[in-house]
Amino acid sequence: MSIVVRALNSQDEFHDAVELQKEIWQFKDMDLLPRRLFVVATKVGGQAFGAYDGGRMVGFALAIPGMKQGYGAYLHSHMVGVAASHRNQGVGRMLKLAQRDDALARGIDLMEWTFDPLEIKNAFFNIERLGAVVRRYVLNQYGISTSVLHTGLPTDRCVAEWWMRSERVVKALAGERSERSEIESRIQVPSDIEEIRVKEPARAREIQGVISEQFGNAFDRGLTVIGFERSEATGDYLLGQFESGRGE
Repeated sequence: MSIVVRALNSQDEFHDAVELQKEIWQFKDMDLLPRRLFVVATKVGGQAFGAYDGGRMVGFALAIPGMKQGYGAYLHSHMVGVAASHRNQGVGRMLKLAQRDDALARGIDLMEWTFDPLEIKNAFFNIERLGAVVRRYVLNQYGISTSVLHTGLPTDRCVAEWWMRSERVVKALAGERSERSEIESRIQVPSDIEEIRVKEPARAREIQGVISEQFGNAFDRGLTVIGFERSEATGDYLLGQFESGRGE
């Protein structure tokens, strides 16, 4: 496999990204990010990248610029997707690295995005492989989604903070672990949560409710997700103290 990641610029490329959304998430039209959003994002300081296997787009990333009170400009990575045929092959990492390279070249240190706390594999990638931390949890951020992948659950989301120049991130990208503070709390997700979501949606909703309460309590205490561990039984969010600011 020879994957090339490049910036998206043309209407045809934006159209391909919209079509890939349909393939990955099976969204109805109301939940699709339209082509015009890709156009606007690239005009106002955002990012649009595509991953290509030959002439076929197999992944994309879209980020929009934001302004945070007390901090300044940052990027919000709104959507990153990889075709099922190319998952577990490092395409997502390539897209995130392209986003980081572009942001740092423009003097932007912080990128944020949201992710489903029930998706254990994604959580591990964000926290351990990329070095992101989490200090916020949002209830039903996008409303009930039309994607079959979301199985009708409220779209509760963790907010990942990626301090792209920090020692933590540099070490994570190099496959190393930076020193971290003592773990003060754990939030556990059953390792078979994907099966539970499909076969026992009521139980999945109960698990989601318990987890949301645990995150809320932990963040009220000033804790931050600073690590993630996986076992046969659970995926564990590890929470402890984390310095505010640039996380360096």
